[in-house]
Amino acid sequence: MRGEFPVYAAPPCKAASPAERVWTAAIRIYSVCLLLMLSVTAMSLVNEQARAQCAPRDVMRRNPSFTASSSGTTQPAPIEAAAGTRVWKSIQVGTFASKRALYGTFEDADCGIGDTAEEILVAPEFRLSSVATNIDLVAASVSELGIKRENATLKDIYARAQNLGFMLAAAEVGPQLRLQYLDQPMGEFLEIAMAPIRTRDGAFRIFTVVNGGAGLLLLGENASDDAKFYPSSRFVFMRQRDVAEMHQ
Repeated sequence: MRGEFPVYAAPPCKAASPAERVWTAAIRIYSVCLLLMLSVTAMSLVNEQARAQCAPRDVMRRNPSFTASSSGTTQPAPIEAAAGTRVWKSIQVGTFASKRALYGTFEDADCGIGDTAEEILVAPEFRLSSVATNIDLVAASVSELGIKRENATLKDIYARAQNLGFMLAAAEVGPQLRLQYLDQPMGEFLEIAMAPIRTRDGAFRIFTVVNGGAGLLLLGENASDDAKFYPSSRFVFMRQRDVAEMHQ
């Protein structure tokens, strides 16, 4: 008919050859593998970020020279007695009515709590004082206590400090110091000289107050019998106020 366009029939679909089918299947498998690899990479990045708060501390543990004084700096003289040692910092304990209130303050202060530190906090042996009290703290390295050898045990460190007149701190000092020491310099790690607390995994732990470059953190430290500490490791002890005042 005039004016009408010719109608062409569509050519029949050509069946894919065996080689084309194999190639298509290979592309699909490659795409699935690529997606899996991207997912694993993303999960690895998240895990690395979760471990980031502890990574700087691990580096310093493996390299004690990071926290040691430089060769041009005079090493502090060994401590002769607690009474003649200046107070490093005074804090207040007994300011929280419950552990829930303590956790809330950590969130408000933007301070982090490591997994091991949390295990200490939830342990029944961790208790909060019911009376607000001001206490004096002294921070001293293992070498300042008079222990020069490498890898001193916690038992040796505590015994030496108590012979000098220092006292072990209550466990509450750990979180309280973290919250009241917001200007902690980067790279400082302070072990809290406290009676070790057994956590759910059966291990004994103490608190560590840290600024390792990933924020202000409260972490947990191994306090088992075989735990060793470098001469540069610094511990926070409590100094009795009335004894110190009598010698001033």
